[in-house]
Amino acid sequence: MQLVRKFRFPALFCALIVLLCELISRPFADMGVCDDGPYILMARTLATTGHVVYNGWANPMLGWQLYLGAAFIKLFGFSFTAVRMSTLLVSLVLVFFLQRTFVLAGITERNATLATLALAVSPLYLTLSVIYMTDIFGLFAIVTCLYGCLRALQSSTSNDAILWLSFAVATNAVFGTARQIAWLGVLVMVPSALWLLRTRRQILIAGCAATLVGALFIFACMHWLKHQPYSIPEHLLPETFPISDTFWTLAHLFLELPFILLPILGLFLFTIRKSGTRVILTLSALVLGYLFLSFYPSHLRGEFVLEPTVNDWMTNAANHLFVQLHGMPPLFLPKWLQVLLTIASLGGFLALIAALLRPMPTPIPESSSPSISWKQLGGLLIPFTLAYSLLLIPRATSLILSDRYLLGLLIPAMLCLIRYFQESVQPKLPLAAVLLIALMALYGVTFNHNVFAFYRARVALADEIRTAGVPDTSFDGGWEHNVLTELRYATHINDPHILVPAHSYVPPPPSPIGICSLNEFWRKYTPHIHTVYSVSFDPDACYGVAPFAPVHYSRWMASTPGTLYAVRAVASATP
Repeated sequence: MQLVRKFRFPALFCALIVLLCELISRPFADMGVCDDGPYILMARTLATTGHVVYNGWANPMLGWQLYLGAAFIKLFGFSFTAVRMSTLLVSLVLVFFLQRTFVLAGITERNATLATLALAVSPLYLTLSVIYMTDIFGLFAIVTCLYGCLRALQSSTSNDAILWLSFAVATNAVFGTARQIAWLGVLVMVPSALWLLRTRRQILIAGCAATLVGALFIFACMHWLKHQPYSIPEHLLPETFPISDTFWTLAHLFLELPFILLPILGLFLFTIRKSGTRVILTLSALVLGYLFLSFYPSHLRGEFVLEPTVNDWMTNAANHLFVQLHGMPPLFLPKWLQVLLTIASLGGFLALIAALLRPMPTPIPESSSPSISWKQLGGLLIPFTLAYSLLLIPRATSLILSDRYLLGLLIPAMLCLIRYFQESVQPKLPLAAVLLIALMALYGVTFNHNVFAFYRARVALADEIRTAGVPDTSFDGGWEHNVLTELRYATHINDPHILVPAHSYVPPPPSPIGICSLNEFWRKYTPHIHTVYSVSFDPDACYGVAPFAPVHYSRWMASTPGTLYAVRAVASATP
């Protein structure tokens, strides 16, 4: 046990499990995934020139993320995979810190390990850990800040508390340069910790001084970013506020929480037997009513989604706003499994609510004296959670709000779930938790593999068309392919939101009559693309299949492989 405590074996074990899951899923593809293509090119520019140069597709500052990516390029040479491995490194360190943070928050070592794995093997975390997006880097800033604040609250001396608060401010300020919302650590979480320590005058004065320095650093960074050519400004207040669309966008987002938390939330289903018959019937009626609304009334269909997303994760990835491929991708999850996941996720959430409404049970002796109280946890996490949630609203007004924005909320949610379970249900998570985590890991690894196999197939199809002599600018390979093609011929993406330098945006001419394209909204961003051929799941889409061989890709746990076709986007297209 002394060795375990000294070398933090449980935290290392969590990191190794994540690494193993990633290696099994083979997460490599020689193209951009979602937003990360332009970011990877920025890291390459930094590695070759020593300068941070924006290219018209970056709301986040990117900051230290770019320097780490550039360091990996210097060490291993340029490739999409080499740069993405910098994200994997950060995600492994993050998993280590997350396990230790849960322990600091009064969760037992075993339960903290299982809680960490429950989050880390989810398809959301596994996929974001191997793409060069800002989410993992920003979450790292939040977790290190939370860790420092918890250590400060538990410090026995004022000097130790001041040092840990300074650690929280410094790490959050620096690591938050990758994703500005992470600066809520300095702006909200650290002030919350200072409020809890307000009776200790020396700590309060020193902590306020450190927070002020952190806030000034943030202001300087934002001022610098505002004047960078081809950066995209981020506005706190939206230009328009469509109430209904915003509500449903946020509702769809938060409906993802029960599924991602399923390995722990599902355990509360076993506590329903403690509820009365009326409560059980009410919960059953709510779940069945939700399923009914998901299937039947046509005017409501699409507003009530099955877990884990609308249709399933693979369909969501393929039809993502940025991908936009023709045809319908093959379903990965059968409908019956979607229904089962919905029942388990929503049922677990309702069972938790029922447990919270029951009279508070006598605390379990093994967990009756945690190192930090619920009052302290609430004072630290509630202001941060509210501020983070409020900042999601402006993004929701533009209808661009994917489940990756939940990462910052998953940490306090999981922490409170585990802490409540071990104090009110039983001190040790049952073996059922291990089984649910293993099933989530199976799902996460499979999803990760299938997504990257899908992207590798798109690369293979683009290479085949290029080999036939068709220029890249004549092939619509989806957003990620198109934006990298655009940046080969232009210094920046033609984004109308660019303010510096002025008049950077040039409106494109109208689309040719008769063109078959899903990318009309995005066409203004990539004016060098003049579509002749497109990629499709359906060989009969647009003007029919083009004379190029289809590309098949592996789909684990599916009965058939996936297939991508090149189709004609104009009637007279010839190779």
